[in-house]
Amino acid sequence: MRSDLPEKLGAPARRALSNAGITTLARLAKCSEAEIGKLHGMGPKAIGQLKAALRQRRLAFAGHPKKM
Repeated sequence: MRSDLPEKLGAPARRALSNAGITTLARLAKCSEAEIGKLHGMGPKAIGQLKAALRQRRLAFAGHPKKM
């Protein structure tokens, strides 16, 4: 499956997600923000980009209410 992660996501964050087996927003939405934040290479900017991408697809990190 082709990745739908944000194109502007930095290489360290992209590698961290890939190493964790996360290549799509749907898979990302199954993880909590805290879990993703613990990945090496994941910083506040990347978390913000991921949150925005999830919102655009009407998704959210696990444990967060989905606002539509």
